Amino acid sequence: MGLFDRLRGKPNVDSQDVPPAATQADASDAEAQQAPADAGPVSAAEPADAPKGVLARLRQGLRRTSQLLNTDIRDLFKQDGRLVDDDFVDELFAILVRTDMGTGPAGQIRDQVRTEFRGRVVRMDDVLHSVKVQLKQLMAQDETPLNLAANDPTIIMVVGVNGSGKTTSIAKLAHFLKSQGKGVVLAAADTFRAAAVEQLTIWAQRIGVSIVTGPSGSDPASVAHRAVAQALETGAEICIIDTAGRLQTQANLMNQLAKIRRVITKQVPEAPHEVLLVLDATAGQNGISQAKGFSEAAGCTGIILAKLDGTAKGGVVIPIRQQFHLPVKYVGLGEKAEDLALFEGGRFVDALLDGD
Repeated sequence: MGLFDRLRGKPNVDSQDVPPAATQADASDAEAQQAPADAGPVSAAEPADAPKGVLARLRQGLRRTSQLLNTDIRDLFKQDGRLVDDDFVDELFAILVRTDMGTGPAGQIRDQVRTEFRGRVVRMDDVLHSVKVQLKQLMAQDETPLNLAANDPTIIMVVGVNGSGKTTSIAKLAHFLKSQGKGVVLAAADTFRAAAVEQLTIWAQRIGVSIVTGPSGSDPASVAHRAVAQALETGAEICIIDTAGRLQTQANLMNQLAKIRRVITKQVPEAPHEVLLVLDATAGQNGISQAKGFSEAAGCTGIILAKLDGTAKGGVVIPIRQQFHLPVKYVGLGEKAEDLALFEGGRFVDALLDGD
């Protein structure tokens, strides 16, 4: 039953940038337990962006937030109608903030409801319609897919803090693109975290894509260079580069990302074609703060919102759009390789407010 129903009652690279070639990582590393537990074959049933499947999974992923709105907004209307006064809009504001959308967007919606209905007795549907319209305006973005290269392989760098779901999101994106018939090469360039290399290696084996790795602590630019070279040599259409999730200083992070850019640009002049920032939907406002440095250092072009699986407060997508001024390109809706969907703002708002 949806929220509305319930509320109604119911290449040439110089030696400075590229060190000696890295070696293939040993897949029997001791931290392999952090890799995917189920090593069975990946289902190729429904495409991740099939409209009905996505809407159902979005509703599941937004269940917690939808239930919160369902209960709290319904409590604003214990009678058939209610006068829109200061108390009402203050209560509405508090409810919206609890969805993790933050005080900025919640304040905008509150102010519009006050302007539109102040002094009037309104029904639930009136307010909900206004909230829905405003949320769709806040979430409006160009529905742009990935910026794919015309001739050379498309190079995608992926950044994000450790624990954000970055490695798994890369695997999901690789599976998503492979299901569209594209050849994919992964670069495990987060070489300072052995578990990340191990996990990505096992994912690559599961979904059937190539991967280039290097020994622990080796230069990430070398791994990136070798992966792009392999994509060029084999004719793969996509090369996805994992990057470090944490470095000691912001300067170190920027220097490392800049070095990777220099290396791959010498191989593919327009690279990287995309720099995707992975954000953890369950981290709320804290996740946004942690990710700001990555966004600034990496020159991000889009966002993958990970872990929107029912435990997150889905309202966090709204301040992400406002604070980062970046399109949300994909959402992760579960733990399986196929649990990645193209993001559409209107569909997201429908799932958020209509519920399940």
